[in-house]
Amino acid sequence: MTITKDKVVQFHYRISDVQGNELESSFSGQPAAYLHGHKNMMPGVENALEGKTQGDSFSVELEPETTFGPVVENAETRVSVKHLQGAKKWKAGMTAIVNTEQGQREVTVVKVGKFMATIDTNHPLAGKVLNFDLQVEEVRDASPEELEHGHAHGPGGHHH
Repeated sequence: MTITKDKVVQFHYRISDVQGNELESSFSGQPAAYLHGHKNMMPGVENALEGKTQGDSFSVELEPETTFGPVVENAETRVSVKHLQGAKKWKAGMTAIVNTEQGQREVTVVKVGKFMATIDTNHPLAGKVLNFDLQVEEVRDASPEELEHGHAHGPGGHHH
């Protein structure tokens, strides 16, 4: 089955910088899942997967504008330390998860005090040209419920 709009796609990925250093990978865990053509995936990855089929494995170099976005200047803000998720003790340079109105977001801790922290709201991989190794695990038709909700359900997808 070919990846086109309204297909649920499960795939593994490995993200590396242009020097070849692995930054993130799903290969040791569950594949990611998304509903193709519904803006649920980075545009660069979705465009690269368009037209591929189960079993396809390939690499693609993607510009920041199609993945984690360009670096936004002056994107620092102060938040209560209790809103940082992912560690007990925080130090500058660490990556944290914060809940925003747009959902969970990965941020970088710039400075931390006893009660407040300064964070950079740019994604840690923003502004970087990245290599994606992609392996298509499964392609299937979306269920009526998935189409209605606008996202994939089940393993690697959305859970209600």
